[in-house]
Amino acid sequence: MATGELPRLVLVVGVAGSGKSTVGRLLADRLGWEYRDADEFHSEADRATMAAGHALTDDDREPWLEAIGQWMDRAIATGRHAVVTCSALKRAYRDKLLAGRPDVLLVYLHGSPELLASRLAARHGHFFPAGLLGSQLADLQEPEPDEHPLVVEIDQPPEAVVEAVLSLMHRETGSWRPQDGSATEQGARTVVRDGPSASPGPTGASWRLVHGEQSATVVQLGGALRDYVVNGRPVLDGFSPGSAITGGRGQLLAPWPNRVGAGRYRFGDHDLQLALTEPEKNNAIHGLLRWCLWRRLARTDDAVRVGTTLCPQPGYPFLLEICAEYRLGPDGLETTVLATNTGTGPAPYGVGQHPYLTVGTDLVDSALLTVPARYLIRTDDRGLPVGQEPVDGTAYDFRAARPIGDLRLDTAFTGLDRGPDGRAVVRLAHPSGLRGVDLWLGEGTRYVQVYTGDTLAEPGRRRRGVAVEPMSCPPDAFRSGTDLTVLEPGATHVLRWGLSPWGPP
Repeated sequence: MATGELPRLVLVVGVAGSGKSTVGRLLADRLGWEYRDADEFHSEADRATMAAGHALTDDDREPWLEAIGQWMDRAIATGRHAVVTCSALKRAYRDKLLAGRPDVLLVYLHGSPELLASRLAARHGHFFPAGLLGSQLADLQEPEPDEHPLVVEIDQPPEAVVEAVLSLMHRETGSWRPQDGSATEQGARTVVRDGPSASPGPTGASWRLVHGEQSATVVQLGGALRDYVVNGRPVLDGFSPGSAITGGRGQLLAPWPNRVGAGRYRFGDHDLQLALTEPEKNNAIHGLLRWCLWRRLARTDDAVRVGTTLCPQPGYPFLLEICAEYRLGPDGLETTVLATNTGTGPAPYGVGQHPYLTVGTDLVDSALLTVPARYLIRTDDRGLPVGQEPVDGTAYDFRAARPIGDLRLDTAFTGLDRGPDGRAVVRLAHPSGLRGVDLWLGEGTRYVQVYTGDTLAEPGRRRRGVAVEPMSCPPDAFRSGTDLTVLEPGATHVLRWGLSPWGPP
């Protein structure tokens, strides 16, 4: 299936109890397509066998799969778009349905055995008995990356599952968007009750994304970006598997980036006090979600969407649903962070992220930095703003590429110059100038913090990478109100940024 084209058919697969029929019908309704359920293709003998509590054999399933495949061929030949469901538990079954049919998109509905069993126990009047679930799970061979499945968790309402499928379809094809709002934005409202089981280690489970010669890893703790590698070369100065996160590496910073002085601010008619998470400077720093376990909402082989609920708490009595989507593509890594106010009143909000870039130099001193910003924010010894001034005539003017040298940067920039595509690009290049990485700042990014790591707690990590942090607002915005987003109930904020490596492998 070519990029930019809709699939001709969508094949929805999963074990009994995964909601294939419900999701398939809803998806077909949303798309305005024809719908067929694989159960319609079973013979009466097959139905009787299953109703009696006996699993079908491969020989039993052969004519059933053949009938589904023939129907798919007729639909394709007559130019019809359709959604068809089928358990297709084994790779061989899916190969039979997908081989020679490049216009078919595979969607896999994934759920835990416990959830599937509870759903089947509550289902009545269906010829498939709950007692056969064990045989289905024994036969199940989950789709592999080379099958290019869209994988969606089922532990959410069917409508939310469909929204996740539509969002992934839009991302995959770039050619369809629901008429009643962005599926990606609606995905921010999706609440999944369970996530993947945390694997041993301080950052929980992880999800590896692959696209050609690119790979990236996202971890469950804070939904952080652990690494990004292109042609075997690290783009990020991240953290290794089994290691704790230090220095904010790859972390999402919400509902505020950077600092809130003394942790105190006023919003509406209320004076609020946040916990002081930078006690040595009497500040609250980097939000409230860095140390929470995020849930996986959806994934493909080259993308993952994770999310969490920010519940009302001391200092921040507001309710938000937040999700982050990481996607690898021909142009590199794209990150989208969405926050929706699901509470009953307005909420203050800011967001940022904390990746450290590297171009392979031992220290950042010799790396060439470009920051297309006209202003910098001066700060005091606590990292709090004391004024804004032009970069003209200062050591912080990086509008033209130049070595960082021994300059200590922990500096917020604004007044970003953007290209015709609306993006501002911060570039870190190897001293040779032949290769590097561009960090682009898209929707929702008004500021960028650049940090050379001189104050990191680990001396061996200082000045090894450059943190380039997209931010929606400046430090201390909760107190100053400068570019602070006020999310009304039901409103969604979007932050987009990405990484585009360049130069020879």
